[in-house]
Order: sequence, then C-alpha cells, then structure tokens
Amino acid sequence: MTASDARALATRLATLDPDALASLFDARHVAPHSSWTDFFDAADGLLDPAQLHRALADVSDLEATALREALRNGAPVDASLRTALVARALTDENGTPYDAVAAALSSATTVDAPPVVTGRGESDAASAERAFDAVASLADILHSAARAPLGRIGSGALSAGDRRRLVDAGAAAGPDDADILVGIADEAGLLESSERSWKVTETGTTWLGTRTVERWLAVAGRLRDRLPSALHSPDGGWRPLAQWPGAYPFDSAWPDRVRRLVAMLVQWAMLAPDGTAPTWAAGLADGADVDAEALRTLLPHEVDKVYLQNDLTAIAPGPLEPRLDLRLRTTARRESRAQAATYRFTAETIGAAFAAGETAGSLTGFLTELSLTGVPQPLAYEIERAATRHGTLRVGPDRQGYARVSGQRDLLDAINVDQALRPLGLIADGDDLVTRTSVDTTFWMLADARYPILAVDADGAPRSLGRHDVADGPAPETSASERYRPLIETLRASLSEDADAAWLERELDQAVRTRATIDITVRMPDGSTRDVTLEAAGLGGGRLRGRDRAADVERTLPLSSIVSVRPV
Repeated sequence: MTASDARALATRLATLDPDALASLFDARHVAPHSSWTDFFDAADGLLDPAQLHRALADVSDLEATALREALRNGAPVDASLRTALVARALTDENGTPYDAVAAALSSATTVDAPPVVTGRGESDAASAERAFDAVASLADILHSAARAPLGRIGSGALSAGDRRRLVDAGAAAGPDDADILVGIADEAGLLESSERSWKVTETGTTWLGTRTVERWLAVAGRLRDRLPSALHSPDGGWRPLAQWPGAYPFDSAWPDRVRRLVAMLVQWAMLAPDGTAPTWAAGLADGADVDAEALRTLLPHEVDKVYLQNDLTAIAPGPLEPRLDLRLRTTARRESRAQAATYRFTAETIGAAFAAGETAGSLTGFLTELSLTGVPQPLAYEIERAATRHGTLRVGPDRQGYARVSGQRDLLDAINVDQALRPLGLIADGDDLVTRTSVDTTFWMLADARYPILAVDADGAPRSLGRHDVADGPAPETSASERYRPLIETLRASLSEDADAAWLERELDQAVRTRATIDITVRMPDGSTRDVTLEAAGLGGGRLRGRDRAADVERTLPLSSIVSVRPV
C-alpha cells in the first residue's frame, strides 16, 4: 500500500454520502464496531492485505481478469465492470487498481473447482416427470415441517433424525435428496431457518394450496433470482454451466457451494443431470419465462374427486388438486404418493381433524363434495363416533395461571403415564391434571398424541386454536445504513477543513511510532524550501522532534513549516 493510494482513498471516502459509504463497508464485510476513528484509518483498513484477501473471495472471474488486464496494460478497468469495483474500493474512481489490490492479486491462490455435472441427458418428458416428483416431495416436506419443525444442526445441515424421518415417510428418496430439497425450500422462502430448526413460512403455506405447475414455476424463479451475482448473465439468466466452477476463483468455499447450487437446479428439473435445460425450461437460462403450457401438457392431469371405500380409505385416480389434498391430509393419513394416491381414515386422524377445527357437519360436507361414491356407512359411523368422543378431555387456563386438563378418569390416568407427554410436567390436582406449560402447547401435544382433547377458555367455553408451527417471518433486516451509522458518524466527525494538514500530521505520527527516518521539505522564512532528513522522535505542541543524522543534532520543526514528508 502506498501513502498516495491511502490518501486518495481516504479523500474519496470522505466525499461519499452515508448510504454509499455504508454500502461500500457492507460489500467489504467491514465490522460495524470497527475501531476506525477517521477516514485515514478507514482507507488503511480497506487496503490492508488481510482485508483485501477476504475481499478477493467476492471477486468474480470476470472482475479478476479485468483487474489483471488493467495492471498489465497500465489502463483503467473496462467501464462495464468498473462501477462494481469502484463501489468496493478495489479501484479508484477512474478504474485504476490500487497498488495494494495489485499485490493481493499477485499473491492470491486460485481455487481449483472440478466440473459441476457428470450425468446423462434426458427427454423433456423425463424432466417433467422429475419436476412433478420434486414438487410432490417438497410438498411432503412442508407438510412434515408443519407438524413438527425440522431439526437443524450447528453446520446448518438437516439433522440426521429428520433425514430419516423424511426418507421413511417417502418425502425424499434418500438423505442427500432430503438435504437438497430442504435447501431448495429455504432458498425459495418456503421454510425459514433459525439456529436449531426450519419452520414453514406463510409463503410456504400459500404455496401448498397452489397447483403443481404454479408451485414449480414459483420455486424455479426464486432459485434463478437467488443465484450468486457472478453466475448471472446480462439478460437476467445465467452464464453457461461450464463457467460456473471458476466464477469465484479466490473463494475457497466456492467448489462446495457451486456443487450444491447445481444439485438444487438438477433436483428441481431446471437442468437435466448432464447440465442441459429441458426445452420447456430453456427460457430460464436466457432470462426469459418457462413454457408453462408445454410443461403442463407433460404433467399428469390433476383430479378433484376421490373414491371413498368401505375400508376407510380414499383413492385419488390421479394427483389430487393441492388445495383438496391439503385439507384431506388434515383428516386422513396418506399412505402412498403414486399418481393414484391412497389416504386412510382412522379414529385418531378424524379426531385430529376435530382438534384442528373441523366438525362432523363440515367434515361430512367436504367428503360428500369430494367423493365420487358418496360417504360409505363405515366412514360416516367413524366420523359420528369421533364427534361424540371429541371433547372428552378439555384443557384451559385456571385461576392460578396453570393449564388444567380435565375429563374422563381413565384417559387422565393414561395421560399421566404417557412417556411422550413427560415434557409437559403434568401433576395431579384433585380430579384434574395441571401443568405450567401453556394451554396451546399442552393442547397440541395431547392432540398429536391422539387424545380427544378440546380447548376451552377460562369460562369453559370451547375455542379453536390455530397451530403455531408457521414461522413468524424474518425479523426486519437492519439496513446497512443503520448498521454502520455509529461508525460513519465517528468518521465524519473527524473531518477538518484542512485535509492536507490532517494527512501530514498522520504521516508524521506514524513515523514517530515506528522511529522511521523520513525526508522532510521545510518552508524557510524567506519562502524558499529546504530538505532535511530526520529520524522522527516525537510529535506534540504543533512541533516535530527528530535527530538530523547528517549534522548529528536534534531538531525541532513547527508543523506549519513542513511542506511534505517522504519515507527514506
């Protein structure tokens, strides 16, 4: 780093408005609590070799080539890439790389990323079939996450237990597929991650009620938009896949990341295993739209009716419309996910539907409208029996602030010894059980354990509880301007009207700290100048002290007389 570069950058930083300055700091991953006290500190920090090494991880292959070409030719970076590099303080406003950037580039190690696809091609129909399976699998994962959040381990991956759960339930073909599908849902905003779990978002809940083609299109568009900037093409699509491995040549994490990105696009059938796009999806890579009608013609036809059987099953003669599947799942357990899906009703599943707000009338009406064969007598009887049994147990708040569970003695005894309910900490209180756990949590744990529970208010009146497994939504993201506001206020408060004097004092202070020998140009009383070589020793009271090695004497020079300073 040269003093002239640092000074030029400090001067430029001082002219930026707070929003532009915050964007620059954000792009360079500057810590908001940095100890910088003035713009000279900021310039030094941004041109520090270690900081530049981290910044190079965000430099694309096109930017790296442009920087090297500019350094080789002694010419500014091409205008098409200049704006982004200037905005990250990697070049000056004219597009000329700083010396420190040149040094960082010359010492940077290029990451060797292998090719990202090695599979075979497939027909458009096969890709469409994979798209259908991917949508169905992701829907199953969201349904599973709605019942119980998916576990997330410290590395950010899906927990081993939930991988097995999703595979055993048929939601994913294998553990790797489960990981990739959860990653897709996260990228698409259908799941929201916290430190330890993923929950379904409101967007995910809405997505579950839309048709298959619309589901696929929504996720595919989101995945394309979320690709890293170095992969985007000028037309809004993406660069040829062969260029992806080298897109971030200095980012050691890029090989793993690019493999995962390609795996998601292949899993979602935006790409065939060989990296080519299906004809109906080719527009995605070009920044255009998918041929939705072509995709629709290749997918199985969705149905809006089922056959209700005497054995308490429902058989859909094709993929059931998502809105109907969504409601049917609340009262029956799906046993197969083939195009002719099977759902099974049990006393427990019907009881869970009542716990979720259904009534005998609403459920019978829904099934009557859905069925091609009417409601068989065994199913009607099971609904009537579940309705009679529903509410045998009740849970609501008591005057001491506990959740109180009351009802039939045999059921209360069963609850009291149920190991799955031990986390509730239920204790006997007269004829009832009480817990410090909230009414909502107690209700849903009992409902999930298939007990005929009814929620009531403090007066004993029934009330419907909404399940709180939907993510609250991301907290409002703090803007860069807000995050860096204290730091920027500190920097701007350091500005003085005489920037030249401030820079001169900074150079002298650094020389004193390192006991450096410097050449000083001094203005004499008659207006002439004289050069003096000093070993800087002290700075204070508006004067510089140092030993003149040529004359072997100590000199004291007023700062007002010093014109310039240069290292020896």
